[in-house]
Amino acid sequence: MKNIFALVDCNNFFVSCERLFRPDLMGRPVVVLSNNDGCIVSRSNEAKALGLPMGAPIFKWKHIINRHNITLFSSNFSLYGDISARVMSVLSDCAPAMEIYSIDEAFLDVSDVPDKNHYGHTIKDRIAQWVGIPVSIGIASTKTLAKVANHYAKHDTTFNGVCSLTDQSLIDSYLSNVPIKDVWGIGRNYSKLLQKYGIDTALKLKNADDVWIKKKLTICGLKTVGELRGIPSIKFDDAPASRKSICSSEMFGKSVTELSELKEALATYVARAAVKLRNQRLLAHTMTIILATSRFNEASSRYYNNLTQTLDYPTA
Repeated sequence: MKNIFALVDCNNFFVSCERLFRPDLMGRPVVVLSNNDGCIVSRSNEAKALGLPMGAPIFKWKHIINRHNITLFSSNFSLYGDISARVMSVLSDCAPAMEIYSIDEAFLDVSDVPDKNHYGHTIKDRIAQWVGIPVSIGIASTKTLAKVANHYAKHDTTFNGVCSLTDQSLIDSYLSNVPIKDVWGIGRNYSKLLQKYGIDTALKLKNADDVWIKKKLTICGLKTVGELRGIPSIKFDDAPASRKSICSSEMFGKSVTELSELKEALATYVARAAVKLRNQRLLAHTMTIILATSRFNEASSRYYNNLTQTLDYPTA
């Protein structure tokens, strides 16, 4: 039986998490900022419509933010991790196998599901009802095509959040409307290279010469092309390997000069790392702490140091 994958992607995830506790912000422009409140890391659809770009320094867009009364949030990764765990818990009961791809995305194996489109809507409605997070779902025979289907589910309202791209006769028409920059596995540099040679859509990439693709994009690019042709080249991993390390870090919004402030911050970050450790049912036997001043400081006032401690017994 041919494998069929469903990619479940939470819409504007960080913003959606904040709106769970601020329902009055539904329909209004909302932005979530990075750790140091410096850059935009999540935008509501209303904020996107105003032209706010992902990753943009917030100070450059203050005029737009003030003019349209955009609500700003500092990142709350403890909250986002908790909501993500709830979403993944629901998804784990919806399919025999699941691969968590990121904090807001997961692949499901739905090969044995008879009516895949109806099944997708069932999952979407269940997460909305049980967790309160809106999701988009793309269904296809490879992970890359599932990403394409998810692109349509997210951006074309006629799909109502679920796009099943399993009809081979329709795939080419869908791929012809996907810009090359939006193809999974094609980064910014490869996108520029391909456009230089006239390959500006997913369909043109699918039909490109294998030898040329391998030469220009290496074997990884050739795998992407194979996936666009419906040939599974990226394996489904429902049991990812344990992580070798866990990091908890943050930039301070202002200079820290008091030892008490530093101790408080250190305790908080170590606690966050320990939560991640326990969530993955892991133990640690070594801890490293790194402390540094901003790289923008004058050279004479820069500081960097680190300390590594091996623990007597592995612990969480």
